[in-house]
Amino acid sequence: MTALADPDRAQALGQEWQALFRAHECYEFGALALKLSALVLCGLAWGASWLWVLLPLLWLQEGVLKTFQSRLSDRLLRVERLLREPAPTAAAFQLHSEWLKQRPGSVALMLEYLKSALRPTVALPYPVLLLVLAFV
Repeated sequence: MTALADPDRAQALGQEWQALFRAHECYEFGALALKLSALVLCGLAWGASWLWVLLPLLWLQEGVLKTFQSRLSDRLLRVERLLREPAPTAAAFQLHSEWLKQRPGSVALMLEYLKSALRPTVALPYPVLLLVLAFV
């Protein structure tokens, strides 16, 4: 494989940025779909005992989704830094290769998912729904 010339490298980084940005926004819509699904399910099946299992699962799934999205964000920011360089030297399309170099172990990965699930923008409305469900 031959090395890309600087203008080609910048163009490839620009293409990567566009692809990452589209994927980042898709993750945002996916997270919103999970929240709306939780609300609709609660509205349709209020008081059902299986909601006690399903709501935490949806919450954790959104945490996983947002963790994946944060990896895209990290790479987007790196690509933006590279694009500010007069002649970028780093290769484009390295999202997974870069992440694999710093991939945490299984336990740390699970903790990362839980940490993401506890962020306020992810957590709402799940605790509220569970709290209201507890008192109904």
